[in-house]
Amino acid sequence: MLHLRVYGLSDSLTEIGEGLEDHGAVRNVALAQGVRAGHVLLTAEVSSEWADRILELLISRGVAEEDIALARFDEIGPIRPGHPASLIWTDVLGQARANARPVARYLIFMVAAGVIAAFGVIEANEILIVGAMAVSPDLLPITAACVGLASRRGRLVARALVTLAIGMGATCLTAVGLTLILDLFDLLPSDFVVGESALSGLTTVNDSTIGVALAAGVAGMLALETRASSAVGVAISITTIPAAAYLGVAAGVGEASNALGALAVLGVNVAMLLLAGTLTLVVQRRLAERGRRPRAAG
Repeated sequence: MLHLRVYGLSDSLTEIGEGLEDHGAVRNVALAQGVRAGHVLLTAEVSSEWADRILELLISRGVAEEDIALARFDEIGPIRPGHPASLIWTDVLGQARANARPVARYLIFMVAAGVIAAFGVIEANEILIVGAMAVSPDLLPITAACVGLASRRGRLVARALVTLAIGMGATCLTAVGLTLILDLFDLLPSDFVVGESALSGLTTVNDSTIGVALAAGVAGMLALETRASSAVGVAISITTIPAAAYLGVAAGVGEASNALGALAVLGVNVAMLLLAGTLTLVVQRRLAERGRRPRAAG
């Protein structure tokens, strides 16, 4: 359930509130007199399947976007049948626009992931690899690109992919730099050969590479609207951070063939993540639209 708050002209919001309540789109509608003459605050409870249409209606009726607030809250009580959680496209699109920007914090996390994962590759330490995956925020631009692809918003796709490329580049370059520094000061293990490590499978594209990436893409998109998104981000990073760090370490020690193999794995993984995430979002939108039609007709 969502909580709607709208501030605007009394006559307009009274008419809108009555129409929405009569149509069954909202319930518990209330109007509170504003300080300014002729203005009121409209509040109502909105089911998620109506959220996008109500926002579009308010904006088309001249209500300023900054005067509209829609918040999600959890209800305590018995589950009501027939009211499943629905995809709120406005919310998803807003998150995607924010996640497509390469902010400083994102880059810092990607660099930190590169340091931790590089040590994990060098020491063949799986715990460090998992730690790097937990730190990495690469789920954000990946899901943003999926939203852009599903909605055919080319600029959003471009921004998200550039942000993803910058982040992956930062992780790889960090791993390269760390490896070169360790090699310069003779701190690499004496018998270290990246191609002979336990992670050498990161240089070969096979059926498990594609299957894991597709499953991770579906999980990442489904978790976008939930509190599980942080945890699922680790699953997404399984397909990206180890390969990016392996690429950097291999490049740092001059093993070009292994670096190219890891680059191929990383590229295939990203492509499968985008494909699975976009298809999942398209299916979600169609199911949400289909679920609204009977109510709208009634």
